[in-house]
Amino acid sequence: MAEGDCTPQPAKEAQAGDDPPKGDFPLQKKSPKLCGSNYPLSIAFIVVNEFCERFSYYGMRAVLTLYFLSFFHWDENLSTAVYHAFSALCYFTPVIGAIMADSWLGKYKTIIYLSIVYVVGHLIKSVGAIPSLGNQAVHVVLSMVGLFLIALGTGGIKPCVSAFGGDQFEEEHTSERSKFFSIFYLSINAGSLISTFVTPVLRGDVKCFGEDCYALAFGVPAALMVLALVVFIAGSGLYRKTPPQGNVLLEVCKCIGFAIKNRLKNRSREIPKRDHWLDWASEKYSKQLIGEVKMVTRVLFLFIPLPMFWALFDQQGSRWTLQATKMNADFGIYVLQPDQMQFLNPLLILVFIPIFDLWLYPLISMCKLNFTPIRKMATGMILAGLAFGLAAVIEVKINETDMPRLVPKESLIRVLNLAQNPVQVTIQDKDLFQQPVEPFQNPAEYSKLILNGEQQSLHFTLQHQGLTLAFNYTVKEKSVYSLIVFEAEGSLSSRLVTDLEAKPENGLAAVRFINGLSQDVNLTINSKRFIAVQKNYSASEYSLLERDTYNNGKCITEAGEFPLELGLLDFGASYTVVITNISGGAVETWKSEDIKANNVHMAWQLPQYLLISAGEVMFSITGLAFSYSQSPASMKSVLQAGWLLTVAVGNTFVLIVAEAAPMAQWAEFVLFTVLLFAVCIIFSIMGYFYVSVDPEDLEEKEEKRETSSRGNMIGLVTQKTKL
Repeated sequence: MAEGDCTPQPAKEAQAGDDPPKGDFPLQKKSPKLCGSNYPLSIAFIVVNEFCERFSYYGMRAVLTLYFLSFFHWDENLSTAVYHAFSALCYFTPVIGAIMADSWLGKYKTIIYLSIVYVVGHLIKSVGAIPSLGNQAVHVVLSMVGLFLIALGTGGIKPCVSAFGGDQFEEEHTSERSKFFSIFYLSINAGSLISTFVTPVLRGDVKCFGEDCYALAFGVPAALMVLALVVFIAGSGLYRKTPPQGNVLLEVCKCIGFAIKNRLKNRSREIPKRDHWLDWASEKYSKQLIGEVKMVTRVLFLFIPLPMFWALFDQQGSRWTLQATKMNADFGIYVLQPDQMQFLNPLLILVFIPIFDLWLYPLISMCKLNFTPIRKMATGMILAGLAFGLAAVIEVKINETDMPRLVPKESLIRVLNLAQNPVQVTIQDKDLFQQPVEPFQNPAEYSKLILNGEQQSLHFTLQHQGLTLAFNYTVKEKSVYSLIVFEAEGSLSSRLVTDLEAKPENGLAAVRFINGLSQDVNLTINSKRFIAVQKNYSASEYSLLERDTYNNGKCITEAGEFPLELGLLDFGASYTVVITNISGGAVETWKSEDIKANNVHMAWQLPQYLLISAGEVMFSITGLAFSYSQSPASMKSVLQAGWLLTVAVGNTFVLIVAEAAPMAQWAEFVLFTVLLFAVCIIFSIMGYFYVSVDPEDLEEKEEKRETSSRGNMIGLVTQKTKL
């Protein structure tokens, strides 16, 4: 997962090992051990807390895009933009949590206080999803406030929990600490895996307030976060708590700021140049700190192209989920919810990590290939780009069953002949319907009407058994129509009804009824759906239903109650069901498919998930391990902050594209593919010229250089006085 606390074990170990303050721990009794081992009992509370917190975060986020789309009725671009704005905020706020923990409250209190904020955000978010509570404005305000508090909570505790777990170990138990981070990482992925599978079920398979139960889908993660807080507090008496010792990130920022400011103040040619621009901070900061900042900036420079990878990776919860809503989710024994496909990522990560570490990388080494960390990261970028290329191909196939996109002065029309004999339909000045329409003939594709304005009155002529009848109907632009031809009281008649202009959203099926009987009918599709349709070929409104087989309906007329069988109403399809007769105690119907069902199976998303998950293993885990190996021990928290900010910037880029440059979805996928390939080339060039170093060796060289040049350095104060 793209998480700061989901970093690989080496990264976490380095962070936790370096996080404790430089001074001695306060005197306190040792924590009890687990089953006589060297593992402190307190880590059990921390691991359970992390599992529950990750369940709450990923469970809530899994259904977030569809919540915006279905509950707020926002369009796909706005839903995507807000989703990524929330994700970006979750990766900006860790800087706040780190500063609070290191400079003010300490890790323990920071986790407690921000977890309370986290819980409050979850509760507000859950309440905002109750349909009966106020209007849409109230729901939007409550949801946005809840999401802001959740982002502050989850981001704020992100840099604290893993480091706090590392603090629980005594210095001599380094191997146990390393294994702890493996367990910690497992708890993260277990929480993510279970929640991304379960919460979409709570949303889609459980109904409350007559629709998808978003209140429950958000409420269960809220309960897990309450449990996480309770468990963490329960272990309070067992924890080793280190006092705040100052924030390294702030010191680094101050050092860089002072160096830039000092350099700008001393631009005179009379002042000797210095070997490095950070040397201009030497008047205020120690040589050791300056040397360490130099090492960090070398790695941070390599971080510049990295946000583009996260821009693609985090679209699993937005664009890829929206793509899944337009696919066939029937796997035979189980029907997946579109937002459930996200569970593949944590599942594949758990599978790929041992495969890559134990087989793939050793095999490459046996082949004498120099597969450096930079090359691994570039390969991860290529795999992510290929995943989006596959997503673009799938999107093109999906669009084949979409309704045509209409432009001004265009409409679509078709003919449904419900009479007993063929009918020839002509529209004045329009070259359409060359052949007669047979009775109850499955309608062909919609025909395009070109209008002379926003609306136009058209003259229709019907020829039937030697008789000619004329009708006038007003047609509006960007609309879809069906001309229903039927026999009433021995003569031919017609109605022009409006059809759906686009596929039903979220994989739902749409159905409407035309009553061909001479009496009104009341229809029951399921236990909660009742439809009244007037007589003489009146048409009902469309009803949206879950994809299912509906053979237990009822048709109630003046003559009695009769069974109604509709058969399968498939994903994304639109149907017109004509009630033609009642015979033999059953209702006779004729069903036509107005809009084709989703015919691209959701399983076709599996290759793109395989590619992007493999790309994450090669990019994220390798990148953090490499960057940590290139920095001094005291600066690893700075690198984690920089890494998290690359995720935030990547999400920010997605929301900008979604709102500022809307385009066809397949074209957007291609755009991101091309951009990532271009960034991969830039990153590879930067990596080619990057020389790997050992931070300890670099520190020794820095000390020698400073010693040799100390006698030649002229202080700025003395120099200015001389001038």
